[in-house]
Amino acid sequence: MEKIFNTLIDTFILNKVGIANDFLSETLSLDLKENLKTLYAQKMLQSAGTGQNSNLKFDDLYRSDVIYWLDREHNDVHENSFFDIMDAFVILLNETCYTGIKSYEFHYTLYETGSFYKRHLDQFRSNDSRQYSMIMYLNSEWQQDDGGELRIHHEDRSENINPTSGKSVFFKSSELEHEVLISNKPRMSITGWLKT
Repeated sequence: MEKIFNTLIDTFILNKVGIANDFLSETLSLDLKENLKTLYAQKMLQSAGTGQNSNLKFDDLYRSDVIYWLDREHNDVHENSFFDIMDAFVILLNETCYTGIKSYEFHYTLYETGSFYKRHLDQFRSNDSRQYSMIMYLNSEWQQDDGGELRIHHEDRSENINPTSGKSVFFKSSELEHEVLISNKPRMSITGWLKT
């Protein structure tokens, strides 16, 4: 895993967006995808909002995905395997880059057909604890025509990233605006933030 972690960090240093194609193994990606599909079938996913606490707002013309928060207390073997990977990544990140990450939060994300998330930053105005954004994709056999790309807005260009299974994307939460383009079929991921 250390080689994959270093790929994520090195590409981040070069481009402000880290990408590692095999961050999640094929087996773990499939297991997490099945978890998400089961939760969706049980109607456990909820509409995602923007803002926090008293400023939390829901606007499906701005953001139309549904989510389910992960927690070790769920005691799900596959989610705990994911958390073990994240623990190891945070240790390496803190040791090599002195980031001071103390915690994280992650949720399953499902974009139903026709769903999207307009351009935004991942950091709250009143709380800057989110330092790094991370997305791990769970979409096998994703094709160009399926849409759903993550569009990152750099100062001088835009970068589109396909949401293919096992891939992880990593960037500073306060620096890069981004959006999820309209998905032409259900699009699944784990999305979250490393926090100070």
